[in-house]
Amino acid sequence: MESSVRVAYHTFGCKANQYDTERMRQEAEARGAATVAERHEANVFVVNTCTVTNQADADARRLIRRLHREYPSAKIVVAGCSAALKEEEYRGMAGVADVVRGHKPTAVAGAVLPTRLTHIELRTPLDRLHTEPVGGDLLRTRQGAARGWLKVQDGCDRKCSFCATRLARGASRSRPPAEVVAEAKLLSTRHAELVITGVHIGHYGLDLSPSVTLSRLCAKLLEEVPDTRFRLGSIEATEVDDALLALLERSRGRLAPHLHMPLQSGADPVLRSMRRWHTREQYRRRALQIAERVSPLGLGADVICGFPGETEADHVATRDLVQELPFTYLHVFPYSPRDGTAAVALPDPVPQRVAGTRAREIRMLAEAKGTRYRAGRAGTVAKVVLEGSAGTGLTGDYLRVQTPDVDGAPRRVVEGVLVADGGDLRIDASRQLWPN
Repeated sequence: MESSVRVAYHTFGCKANQYDTERMRQEAEARGAATVAERHEANVFVVNTCTVTNQADADARRLIRRLHREYPSAKIVVAGCSAALKEEEYRGMAGVADVVRGHKPTAVAGAVLPTRLTHIELRTPLDRLHTEPVGGDLLRTRQGAARGWLKVQDGCDRKCSFCATRLARGASRSRPPAEVVAEAKLLSTRHAELVITGVHIGHYGLDLSPSVTLSRLCAKLLEEVPDTRFRLGSIEATEVDDALLALLERSRGRLAPHLHMPLQSGADPVLRSMRRWHTREQYRRRALQIAERVSPLGLGADVICGFPGETEADHVATRDLVQELPFTYLHVFPYSPRDGTAAVALPDPVPQRVAGTRAREIRMLAEAKGTRYRAGRAGTVAKVVLEGSAGTGLTGDYLRVQTPDVDGAPRRVVEGVLVADGGDLRIDASRQLWPN
């Protein structure tokens, strides 16, 4: 029988948030709700918010206002990081029926399809949200996607001066290895690649007893979940230990040769103001060590330009480091103040115009490096996970390439030679792989 509760989901922010939305969807469906892809089909909207910047908060509010304006009879449930910090603000918005402070899938499902205990769950104190373990029912699929998310931990123990995510997510909490492996086995039946994600995956397992390292978890996943490619989400350069590097080097692509290592700045004075725990030289040395041992290597980073106190000399230091290191792409942002963080009180703010100019310069440099890297990959062999029916796929080193026609079958992988096609790459598939 067709469900009378039809839910559309909108997710802002990172892969951890996207994973959380999938868990929310799964819990709501287990209670009898139907998931719909088109807004006009929904009578309930779940908005999973992000709070990485003030703009992220504003984007969520803008969407909520639009949903209420276009679908005034629909029920809106707000969850996520911004909801954890600004609960009352969202409760006061027209059309918002409930607010879940954080990312609890059962609480969201309770808001979508209320039960007697819903009110208790939704009003969980913030300090309890920060100490709840990660876990619950295992995620079975990432709906409508070729690649699956495998969340291994939540929260962060660091205190970067620009970051509000730890305020919303709380302390680092890791899932037990057995639970992660069990979920990976379920997801691997539908996804040829699983992305290991979290808020600070480099701290995975430090809170467990006995403690576990991320490298040990990855080794266990590679051993117990065969015929699946794993990819690390964002990880700090200083947390890529020798054991993890050895897996990247020797796993023959099963642990994708791709690292996204946040840089933020290439100038030590700025790194200190950011309360980052690595120096310019520590980052530089580790990146070069990794590149020497892993080839090909997709290497990405986040860079913030125009952080308070950043001088022209600091900017040049960042630019020079970007030029030296073998980055294949960068995510570059002008600094944006975030309420509640230590950075908003720092002296010597950089004018937005200057920050924007510096960001454009770094972005153009990164794009040029990426173009050269892609050109250098032409003529080499790659294994590509196809992305549904979009006609594209992803290599292990994080290049999106044009692919043969796809019939929509899950877990489809092709292997072949990468061929230059204008400014793009396509794969000349010599064989199709259908992992068991």
